[in-house]
Amino acid sequence: MRRILHEYLHFHPYKMVVVQELSPRDFQNRIMARETLLEILPPDTLVFFSDEAHFHLSRYVNKQNMHHWSGNNPREVHERPLHSDKVTVRCALLRVGVIAPYFFEDDNHAVTVNSQRYVDMIKNFFEPSLEEMHLGNVWFQQDGATGHTA
Repeated sequence: MRRILHEYLHFHPYKMVVVQELSPRDFQNRIMARETLLEILPPDTLVFFSDEAHFHLSRYVNKQNMHHWSGNNPREVHERPLHSDKVTVRCALLRVGVIAPYFFEDDNHAVTVNSQRYVDMIKNFFEPSLEEMHLGNVWFQQDGATGHTA
């Protein structure tokens, strides 16, 4: 199918892109933050990265997984409900492994992530997972989202 679309119909896959404008000051702030971290972290520190993802249960199109094949860029607009049902999942990646995904739910139903549910996840799931891995010196850096800083 891909060969037919590309070679015979001369279609190309176009992916939706959402970007955020960066100012010149943002680049300098990134460099300063990196240099500060390198100065204060002990050499034996294990750094890990974690984030959450939202999976919509409606017909909402995930722009990361959707390609539109066409002879020209259609500049499509996909509308979605303001508050669609979704599942929020959190996962952490480390040099030595992965801390399994955590699903924010009550009684097998997806719930909104608020500060109390986030703190409960850290205390009851994340910290015990780190302890099981026997990692030693671990630093946790919060991503700064307002809901998580409450």
